Amino acid sequence: MPAAVRDITLSNTEDQPVMTANPILHPAEAASRVLARGIEVIELEAQALGELARTLDACFVEACEAIVRAKGRVVVTGMGKSGHIGRKLAATLAATGTPSNFVHPAEAAHGDLGMLVPGDVLVVISNSGNTAELRAFLNHAEALGVLVIGIASRPDSQVITRANIGICVPNVREACPANIAPTTSTTVQLALCDALAMAVMDLRGFGRDGMRALHPGGAIGLRLSPVSQIMHGRSRLPLVPALTPMREVVTVMTSKGFGIAGVVDEANRLIGVITDGDLRRHFETLQSSSACDVMSATPRTIAEDVLAEEALHFLNEQKITCVFVVPPSRQDSPCQPTGIIHIHDFLRLGLS
Repeated sequence: MPAAVRDITLSNTEDQPVMTANPILHPAEAASRVLARGIEVIELEAQALGELARTLDACFVEACEAIVRAKGRVVVTGMGKSGHIGRKLAATLAATGTPSNFVHPAEAAHGDLGMLVPGDVLVVISNSGNTAELRAFLNHAEALGVLVIGIASRPDSQVITRANIGICVPNVREACPANIAPTTSTTVQLALCDALAMAVMDLRGFGRDGMRALHPGGAIGLRLSPVSQIMHGRSRLPLVPALTPMREVVTVMTSKGFGIAGVVDEANRLIGVITDGDLRRHFETLQSSSACDVMSATPRTIAEDVLAEEALHFLNEQKITCVFVVPPSRQDSPCQPTGIIHIHDFLRLGLS
């Protein structure tokens, strides 16, 4: 196709209307416009987030405290794109220690209002604050005496005026040229809901132990798993007594597949390690040496209760590929190793 701009005419039959496409831009000009539009949208939404941060007030604090005090669950509702944000809020709250679920407002009007009971907290999300489908939920919450947290952009809307706690977010222009498609407004809602969930998480003192209990699977579960759950056990340990001839040590290093050997004393306590680097440094005398002659004393170890992500960071920081695992709080004194972990174990499990 020539670089110059030209028109394209499409016609199937004489009876059908002829469609004329807009002039086609040069590829470089088109790419430039697309990139500029992408940057414009991101900058618009970033500005809206800045405005949200500047306008956050005591109502946010009240909402967080109300959620923490709730005897029941947090029920979240919203229609359309606000509903998608609501689903994310409910999921994030549930994953961080606050029982929560999302109820679609249209389904609520057909029986799902029964999911809201006294003691719950209802979070209602709407950009305009006047979405018709939300009225049944607001009426039911009022009848039950359920505390309502309203999130909307208009202070005079039903969601704000009927809520016990109203969080009024900035009424921002959408990134859509027609100012219709929810874009900037949903970004603001999402950020506010994330702020709510994280602030509530902090108020509860919900930490890594709680996260580990609620995320036993996937990458998060792996990162928060203790080394004891992924290490190789005692049967795989490449251990040799201190007086073992080096020719036997090399055999152990090779057969176990870790490229390392641990040297133990009479009580099977780890007193040293032998790596490929130690072999190279003592190459000239290996034939006549014992393990204790070649080993590096006071080896690095890691405790069983260290989390996987911390163990991987330790290996990378120390620039080593393998480490022996010892009982908790025993890294600083010789003890019997309980396992071994290799950097490839983390990579195999998808943690890097």
